[in-house]
Amino acid sequence: MKDDEQPLSFKEMLQSVLAAALGVQSGKNRSRDFSRGKPSHFILLGVGFTLLFVLVVLGVVRLVLYFAGL
Repeated sequence: MKDDEQPLSFKEMLQSVLAAALGVQSGKNRSRDFSRGKPSHFILLGVGFTLLFVLVVLGVVRLVLYFAGL
C-alpha cells in the first residue's frame, strides 16, 4: 500500500486536530486529511479536545478563584 493510501495514524490525526483548533493547519495537511482520514475520527478527536480544553479552563478559573479567596 502506498503512503498516500494508508489511513492516518493517531498521531497524524491528533496533530491535525490541534493545528485546526489553533487555526494553523497547512493546506498540504488539510488535503491529506480529506483524502486519507475518516470524518468520524476527526469528530471524536475534536469533541474530546474541546471537552478537555473546557475542563482545563474551568480548573484554572476555579484555582484562581480559590487563591483569590472567593
